[in-house]
Amino acid sequence: MGMEIKILDWIQDLHGPVGDAFWPLVTRLGDGGMVWILLAAVLLIIPGTRKSGAVLAAALCVDLVLCNRILKPAIARVRPFDVNTAVRLLIPKPGDFSFPSGHTAASFTAAAALWFAGEKKLWKPALVLASFIAFSRLYLYVHYPTDILGGMATGVIAGFMGVVIVKLCRRIFAG
Repeated sequence: MGMEIKILDWIQDLHGPVGDAFWPLVTRLGDGGMVWILLAAVLLIIPGTRKSGAVLAAALCVDLVLCNRILKPAIARVRPFDVNTAVRLLIPKPGDFSFPSGHTAASFTAAAALWFAGEKKLWKPALVLASFIAFSRLYLYVHYPTDILGGMATGVIAGFMGVVIVKLCRRIFAG
């Protein structure tokens, strides 16, 4: 944990007025996975992207269970701002555990689900936004670097599971 705090403290040296205004806005995009839920809803409405919307929706459900119901309570890792109480937070203190990063997990779930679903135009911008959201969690001192890596891994697994679930449902309901 010592090395991770050093990395977070190094990122704190990057703080300035622009970053202190920008990164909280970026992180807010990931609050509750709402940007990804909205994207899934839009994809489900458009006839040509319904399969991708279903994959994304299923993947986000897997992520919710895996990240928030299984991993966070089981690992129960305290957040870095609880270890280094001298840091001034730019956002309200999150009330749940640190590992894995839920913002990162949902974001990488979306990017992975879109990639696995074959959304050639959408997965790349989703990956860029996911990366920004992940970095924002470090900048804001609410996650350790390994929380971010855990969120990324959780997201890729959930994204893949979204495709598996949709394929399984198609088999069950098609015949």
